Amino acid sequence: MQDVDVIIIGAGAAGLMCALEAGKRQRRVLVLDQANKAGKKILMSGGGRCNFTNYYSSPEQFISHNPHFCKSALTRFTQWDFIELVKKHKIPFHEKTLGQLFCDNKSSDIVAMLLKECEQAQVTVSLSTQIERVEKIGDERFKVNSSRGVFHARSLVVASGGLSIPTMGSSPFAYKIAEQFGLKVWPTRAGLVPLTLDVQDKERLSVLSGVAVDSLVENERMSFRENTLFTHRGLSGPAILQLSSYWQAGESIRINMLPEMVLADALKTARTASPLKQVNTLLCQFLPRRVVEVFVALDMAEKKLGDLSNKELEQVARQINQWEIKPNGTEGYRTAEVTLGGVDCHALSSKTMQVNEMDGLYFIGEAVDVTGWLGGYNFQWAWSSGWAAGQVV
Repeated sequence: MQDVDVIIIGAGAAGLMCALEAGKRQRRVLVLDQANKAGKKILMSGGGRCNFTNYYSSPEQFISHNPHFCKSALTRFTQWDFIELVKKHKIPFHEKTLGQLFCDNKSSDIVAMLLKECEQAQVTVSLSTQIERVEKIGDERFKVNSSRGVFHARSLVVASGGLSIPTMGSSPFAYKIAEQFGLKVWPTRAGLVPLTLDVQDKERLSVLSGVAVDSLVENERMSFRENTLFTHRGLSGPAILQLSSYWQAGESIRINMLPEMVLADALKTARTASPLKQVNTLLCQFLPRRVVEVFVALDMAEKKLGDLSNKELEQVARQINQWEIKPNGTEGYRTAEVTLGGVDCHALSSKTMQVNEMDGLYFIGEAVDVTGWLGGYNFQWAWSSGWAAGQVV
């Protein structure tokens, strides 16, 4: 049996951040993870370049049943604090779009940085370690039975993530521990995930697979302006992934494929200026030809603008500016970037991430009911929540 100050279950973004911060405070820290590599999700993120934070990160980009919960951690350890750490390790990075920051080289630069900080803080990281049982011993100790022995600690931090991308070893472990200790867990579902379509819509749109269009995608609660990507299974791309976190089964969504143009007005103006021009000729100036062919019926597309009434032009415009479609579902956790729901924030201290009714037990990162937008926000939550717990464990 080994005795340490802090046991952290999960060697991902939140767990390693918590570990290095606690280690700096001379805490004896042990990180346990079932994976054979630390930071597996970090390594595969951002196409292998890790979108590690966002210039514009603020509490407004996060979803939770307790929307105020994330404010404390995010405002005490900000994107600028993490950027300073990246600069300290001389990791080159760049802004891609909308404030998203990526490594110039590889995601492994971020993992190497975290592990180096852990090493300097004398943190022990034990990989390929299965957790068999967790229990509370008396009022002040936690006991963890693992494939590498039995460990005792005063503080136990659960940083084992959510259910997204099961090939990376994700599991419901955090939720089971929460329920074991009597905490509420909000129902989970896939977030930042492609949407699937029914057979009829999928067949109609199959010729567009691989085509992306700048679009405004919205439902009754939210809207996002980015690319929509047509796939052989349905719809993806940044705008769809963003909206998926706000989408409920059975709802329709609206997609405006020319968000900067009131197409009905543009068609009427063009009819006056160029009455002999065909509808499809005009539309192909603004949209990929394949999109025009799918969304505008051939008999209408080949008509001259001068031959069409206002009502007919408005009908064409609606197909492009106000396309409404009802997704069949999502691709699920297999391709989801995050898990919505999780450990109820009302059960935790927003300052320390400790369970209110149980001293020494903490939940951080994706396991908690805090989910960020696409674009580095979820990593920022991992850094901020891990940092917050690391100050007190």
